[in-house]
Amino acid sequence: MTHILYGAPLSLYSGKARAYLDWKAIDYREVLPTPDIMKGVIIPNVGRPVMPVVETDDGTILQDTTCIIDHFEERTDGPSVYPDGPVQRMVALLFELYGDEWLVIPAMHYRWNYNEDWVYGEFGKVALPDGTPEEQDAKGRENGARFKGFIPALGITPDTIPGVEASYEGLLSGLDTHFAAHDYLLGSRPSIGDYGLIGPLYAHLYRDPESGKLMKRLAPNVARWVERMIDVETPLSGEFLADDAIPDTLLPILKRIMTEHVPHLQSVAIAYAGWADANPDADVPRAVGFVDFAIGGKTGQRAAMTFNLWMLQRPLDFYRALHGRDKAAADALLDQVDGAGFRDFELPRRVRFEHHILSQSD
Repeated sequence: MTHILYGAPLSLYSGKARAYLDWKAIDYREVLPTPDIMKGVIIPNVGRPVMPVVETDDGTILQDTTCIIDHFEERTDGPSVYPDGPVQRMVALLFELYGDEWLVIPAMHYRWNYNEDWVYGEFGKVALPDGTPEEQDAKGRENGARFKGFIPALGITPDTIPGVEASYEGLLSGLDTHFAAHDYLLGSRPSIGDYGLIGPLYAHLYRDPESGKLMKRLAPNVARWVERMIDVETPLSGEFLADDAIPDTLLPILKRIMTEHVPHLQSVAIAYAGWADANPDADVPRAVGFVDFAIGGKTGQRAAMTFNLWMLQRPLDFYRALHGRDKAAADALLDQVDGAGFRDFELPRRVRFEHHILSQSD
């Protein structure tokens, strides 16, 4: 039995998992998570309808792309997507966090405000793969309505949309400059940071037609990076830059992460700590209310999503375990990118993610 990826082309996180499995030369086949698959495989094993899910060749069920990647990193030979250099590894983890948890804002904005009619057909192809286009469209509108309903919780409103678009176009500009000189974030090998970015930048922002046109017009080097990531010519190849170097072209993007994403994460951490103190024995909800955020010079409120904190703990724990010269090098980079908020991050309560469930940590 080969590995099975239950995923779909329109799914943001399926794009992340698929790109990694292809580069890692993992033997797998992809299966659409149709309603029957959801009811018969995914919900009984994971507890909720979600994609992607990987069923390994020994029957193990993996959910969440970070867990999928780490499973195969630990059990397969060949080059790793985690750099050995401490500064590069911290940067790669920060980019994974940013791609997974922040770029969902422009991804969902452009999908539902520029590509809505098209994407209903994509939802229909998952639910009714053998249906007519008319049947797929009707079913897609029914199923897609739930995802469109997430827009306000993500902070996408008429007041914030100009900021969302300004921030995204600024990111495209920075990445376009970087990918003009480098194949991937940190050299000629994709890192875990590249896989964080590829989910939103492929499945929504490249593949959806209107946002794809925008990317190709404003940032052709980013579009070519997407194509390298999703159409892997030489698996298990490439090297990270020597001497733990961070390209200067990444510094403006890291500064964007520090000034937009990290302050929001701090608000989420404080909101979660207050909730956890008041609910010490409760299951962790997907969100604990709403908190302020700023993007592209606009301000609003968005849901305080608790899974953000588990993803944040990865780079934060790595950074806080550094000592001596490694920590000094990391601090020097953080000083260059206005990273005091990350360096001094207040994390009063932690979360745990085990057996597909987020829970309070002791």
